[in-house]
Amino acid sequence: MTIRTTLVVVGLLASLAGTPVGAEDRTFNVRDYGAKGDRETLDTAAIQAAVDACAKVGGGVVLVSQGDYLSATIRLKDRVTLRIAKGACLWVSADRADYDGSRQLLVADGAVGVSVEGEGAIDGQATGDFGDRWGQPNRPEFRTGILLFQGCKDVAVRGITIRHSDAWTLHFRRCENVAVQGVTIRNNYRRLNSDGIVPNMCRNVRITGCDIVAGDDCIVLKTTEAEPCEDVVVTDCRLESAATAIKLGTESHGDFRNVRFSNCKIRNSFIGIGLYLKDGGTMENVRFENIDVETCAAIGHTAAPVFMDIERRNKDSKVGTIRNVIFENIRIRSGSGILVQGMPESPITGLALKDVRFRVDQADDYAKRQKPVGGRRTLRDQRDTEFARLPAYATIAHARNLLLEGLTVEIAPEAFARYDRSALCGREIQGGLLRRVRREPGQEAGKRPVVDLETCRDVRTEPDP
Repeated sequence: MTIRTTLVVVGLLASLAGTPVGAEDRTFNVRDYGAKGDRETLDTAAIQAAVDACAKVGGGVVLVSQGDYLSATIRLKDRVTLRIAKGACLWVSADRADYDGSRQLLVADGAVGVSVEGEGAIDGQATGDFGDRWGQPNRPEFRTGILLFQGCKDVAVRGITIRHSDAWTLHFRRCENVAVQGVTIRNNYRRLNSDGIVPNMCRNVRITGCDIVAGDDCIVLKTTEAEPCEDVVVTDCRLESAATAIKLGTESHGDFRNVRFSNCKIRNSFIGIGLYLKDGGTMENVRFENIDVETCAAIGHTAAPVFMDIERRNKDSKVGTIRNVIFENIRIRSGSGILVQGMPESPITGLALKDVRFRVDQADDYAKRQKPVGGRRTLRDQRDTEFARLPAYATIAHARNLLLEGLTVEIAPEAFARYDRSALCGREIQGGLLRRVRREPGQEAGKRPVVDLETCRDVRTEPDP
């Protein structure tokens, strides 16, 4: 089965063509409904009145004109476009008393044709550090996210800038036909749980041209219940994460299918690309191509440019499946290695790595390295899926039908002198083909072999042409 990129794009173009015909003539300025825009007056009721009036006539544009608007939850409705103009900012109220039960600024439930757009900004006002690794372990008493769309269809977020979200920034739950385009997110890098874009059990999602700095994951696909997240295309994004820049899981009760990430740049991130399967779902037909990954020293965390893992979250969790995942034309700069590990009863099947180039300037010490957890789990002792300390820059364990075609590890002389590591360690691999696996010329003389295979069967290696 191939990734249905064309169908996704065509469907989105058809369903997200914009606001309804004549909607530009139906513009509702929030100031006409009493909004002050002085950052002192709570403007929630005025903005909501403009939204309600717009929805009553069948949709249109609610204009947030220049000014600073303090607000709590605004509930968007069918065919309403919230346009935040240049010079306008929505400031998220930090007062729990201003909220009616929701903990997001923008909410839509079961709506069709809702969009948020403009050259303006939203500020969540969560500027302080939070998290054990930053020396701030105390969780804030009241936290707010920016957007939660649930059960919606044909929705879009375009062009806006979002700053300082205190929780998940853009959360789409059980939505269909989602477009996020040209959005800038600038959360506090040192604030836990300030994830960027979260498609959760969604279908037909396109994320393009976004620039995200997050104190947690940047773009993360989830299945918090046993429903799929499928037909997702992400392209031309710049990502910086104090956790995992591109992530599937850890919540993985449902399946992930037909997912493609391309032409993205990952910088200053603890983990570049991570697939975390803990809850019994299936990840299949997932592709990463033309991705640049640069990791940084991870504080209180294991760094890895690419990480894939199957494990059980708790004793009652089912064992999931990962199959048909492709990495192609991946450029890595990192001191830590690629780590891919299935389970004895569920090997990762059909994994392909093609044209992966790995630059090591300063190698990390593996003495206490552990596989990343990436989320909550109650099973602590999982030695059958623990291969993080093997001396290699790419480790693959418990895999079946592996194709590795072009892995080059270029190691700086200082790093090579300090740590003698293989380019690839393989353990418990059943069936595979390895071509063009090398350390950069002149570095083949280490004591460790370039390719180190143990307890592997039917794995064929071919020399360089």
